[in-house]
Amino acid sequence: MDSLLAWVNLPLDTWLACAAVLMLGAFVQRATGFGLAVVGAPLLLMLEPRLVPVILVLFGLTVSLMMVRHYWHEVRLDAIGMALVGRLPGNALGVWLLLVAPMVILEKLIAVIVLFTVLVTLCRFQLPVNRITLFGAGVLSGIFGTVAAIGGPPIVLLMHGLPPDRMRGNLAAFFILTSTLTLITLALADQIQLWHFQIALTFLPAVLIGNALADTLAHRLDRRLLQGASLTLCTLAAIGLLV
Repeated sequence: MDSLLAWVNLPLDTWLACAAVLMLGAFVQRATGFGLAVVGAPLLLMLEPRLVPVILVLFGLTVSLMMVRHYWHEVRLDAIGMALVGRLPGNALGVWLLLVAPMVILEKLIAVIVLFTVLVTLCRFQLPVNRITLFGAGVLSGIFGTVAAIGGPPIVLLMHGLPPDRMRGNLAAFFILTSTLTLITLALADQIQLWHFQIALTFLPAVLIGNALADTLAHRLDRRLLQGASLTLCTLAAIGLLV
């Protein structure tokens, strides 16, 4: 691993900090239903911007695969079909931003996306669910997911009225399909390199440990308190990117 870290010019202390961020994100996502990208994106941008969005997309896919096996019977294609269609132009717009926008602009955009996520989580706006809103949510999800790996909030806006297990199942299925699509889009735009997968393998134990700790401890914790702490951390990190 030392040779790999040296090859990609990633100091060990930075690697350890990034691993801790990914472990925390995996823990929060498994315990509350979201959190890996929302916690990870602003903090990883401060530690190592090269890891965003590819590493977060890879582990978002990993965690979603682990989650969907619990809720696969709740998945309904009619709940996510038009949103998946909307992801296509959304992904294209997201890749365009990655290619043309300076990093300082992308940092501000990701900070705004994180703050939008916090607002959605706290306020739970009620929007009508139809083909137009699903398509629009898919477009926004594609932009957010490609730029920052945070594609969930626009979809959550429409799905939060569903029963909890159905929402988790459909979100997990949506993230599996859209994360795969995002990885393909990023690869076609030459935004993914071999070292991304090699570094991801070194971070995998941290993500698995975070997931396992949540399985063991989450039922003993106050979920609302945990979510509030994670939202506070996300907000502070996002504000740090803006100032």
